[in-house]
Amino acid sequence: MNSKNGSRKHGGCFDHVQKLQKLKELEREMAEPEFWSNQKKAKKISQQFTELEEELEIWGKLSGEINDLIEILKSSPADKEISKESGKRLADLERRFSGLEFALLFRGKHDRANAILSINAGAGGVDAQDWAEMLLRMYSRFAERKGWQVKILEESRGNEAGIKSVTIQMAGTYAYGWLKSEAGVHRLVRISPFDAAKMRHTSFSSVEVLPELETAEIKIDPNDLRIDTFMSSGHGGQGVNTTYSAVRIVHIPTGLSAACQNERSQAQNKEMALKIIAAKLQTFLENEQKKEREKIRGEVKPAEWGSQIRSYVLHPYKMIKDHRTGFETSEVREVLDGELEKIIEAYLRAGIRQYFY
Repeated sequence: MNSKNGSRKHGGCFDHVQKLQKLKELEREMAEPEFWSNQKKAKKISQQFTELEEELEIWGKLSGEINDLIEILKSSPADKEISKESGKRLADLERRFSGLEFALLFRGKHDRANAILSINAGAGGVDAQDWAEMLLRMYSRFAERKGWQVKILEESRGNEAGIKSVTIQMAGTYAYGWLKSEAGVHRLVRISPFDAAKMRHTSFSSVEVLPELETAEIKIDPNDLRIDTFMSSGHGGQGVNTTYSAVRIVHIPTGLSAACQNERSQAQNKEMALKIIAAKLQTFLENEQKKEREKIRGEVKPAEWGSQIRSYVLHPYKMIKDHRTGFETSEVREVLDGELEKIIEAYLRAGIRQYFY
């Protein structure tokens, strides 16, 4: 892929002292007698400890190799053979550093969490519903590339083709960190396969991305929730059982809602719907705080919902452009097949540059 953003700034910083302190905190927590009384929490902390320990080991090894190379060059600055070999080692160190540097782009509080992704067909009729299903396929392929687990939580099929809406769980390392860049409106321009006159159509679908939170992370008053049950249905509205196992939850004060119907029992559907409500409420509160800060600063910014973040043009030429970063690529097929890494990386690096500069 080619990007018009040719220059690339390094971003992020590795705080060794802070991470070492965090590792010691986790170690102390794991040493507590009651640590394994909550198996789910214990596994999460143990995984975090292992990942942090490995991260510190990798950075420590890289730092050691850099210092060794510096000492070699200092001791024999005029030796051509040593200089040539050192050049190769330096290129290898730079390549490894670039890979580690990218991991630092995941700085957000919930970046390590699983992601809950919702796609809703917008303006464009059946074309928009088909476009929503294309996006579902694109993100599912991306998840496969990352080795994540994908589970459809709720789906509403289109009457003629495609999907009206779908909510999926992406379970894997840094799933939310990778996918948070995809929230917004996605625009498709193409010759419609549903138009006998073969006219060019423009379709829109919106994508919402939330981190999967434990309900304990945010306090929700049970009296603020309305919980409805209904019959689960399969693809195309076919009944898959005769019990009211599907669950829809509404947070009455905000009007936020979530539904889940593809788990095996009503209790499991309720648990997942509560997680989605918790994530939506957390995001809602964070957005309200952000708006309040912007109001105090006197800043005026367009609302994120409804803003066009990316265009996918299939006719009269092939081009995908991310309007936030200016990233462009003509490799449309590859992107729609799930090769999103470079587009997302451009977004993450842009965010780091804003943070530091």
